[in-house]
Amino acid sequence: MVDNIEVQWGEVNEDYRKLEEEHQVYLKKLKELTNKQNFCSTQITHQRYRLKAFTKSSNIDIKECIKREAQLQLIEETLPRQGGLYLKVILGNINVGFLSEEAKFKYKEEYEKFKLVCITIAAVLVILNMFFASRFFQKIYLFFLVWYYCTLTIREAVLRANGSKIKLWWRIHHGLSVLTSIVLLVWPENSAWDDFRGQFFRYNLYHCLVQYLQFNYQRGTLYRLKALGQKNPMDITIEGFQYWMWRGLAFLYPFLFAAYIYQLVNAYTLYKMYMHHPESSWHILATCLLMLMFFTGNSITTLLVIPAKIKNKMLVQYKLMCRKLFSLTVDAAKNDVNKSN
Repeated sequence: MVDNIEVQWGEVNEDYRKLEEEHQVYLKKLKELTNKQNFCSTQITHQRYRLKAFTKSSNIDIKECIKREAQLQLIEETLPRQGGLYLKVILGNINVGFLSEEAKFKYKEEYEKFKLVCITIAAVLVILNMFFASRFFQKIYLFFLVWYYCTLTIREAVLRANGSKIKLWWRIHHGLSVLTSIVLLVWPENSAWDDFRGQFFRYNLYHCLVQYLQFNYQRGTLYRLKALGQKNPMDITIEGFQYWMWRGLAFLYPFLFAAYIYQLVNAYTLYKMYMHHPESSWHILATCLLMLMFFTGNSITTLLVIPAKIKNKMLVQYKLMCRKLFSLTVDAAKNDVNKSN
């Protein structure tokens, strides 16, 4: 028994010795990797400095400079990077970059799952508030919204630091959503809130439905484009467009614009309350202005995207038609050759 224990202990010591050796190799490789990363970062900065000088010269084709800048961006995406000012204030001066495409996709997938879980929790809390007029449930829901949108802004900042092309308005939108939740949280319990309460929670329930539809569309599109090797795994809005996407997008747009109109209705209701309600307060006016900003920003951003989507759809159809005509022409030529033989 004792001999058996000694043999096992000897095996443990041998395994630990191998671990130490591998760890030393790992530290050496890590140091080499860090040096290579620093070298590449320095060279990228130097390249951009030289490019800026070349762009001022009329002897250099500007297209070549643009092409080189695109190449530098591709190299930069594989190197560690720090977040913007917002992340530096929240997290400090740390590296938030992912070095592999797989790591980026996993973070993006985790981001989508986080939204889905939060949408589900929000829907449950909204339903509870619709059935029970409890100040306790209202506070829980509004505290949850503050936490959710604050967390969302941080996660989106990490996505953007890793190459996501999320539009500026959506980042502003989530910041304004934090402000809206705070205003609603400090809105006193009075008859004005009681009059608006039902409409507010009906709007939030519909908003949860729209977010769920967006989640399904974005997840399906992202997975399909990733499978085709045509999409940045960090994108959360669909910048590129393929013909097969249009069907899902055409289904989603009516729900989106209905939500935007709902925001306008909320703004109008709050405006009337602020002008005529006996217990009018600044909370009503602030929420009214924020709802109006949501309606305006969401509508303009979505309307600006639609023409680009339609243009890309027509372009894809044109390419398909050209390929079909080319294929028919080739087949006809082959048939003529066969007949002549």
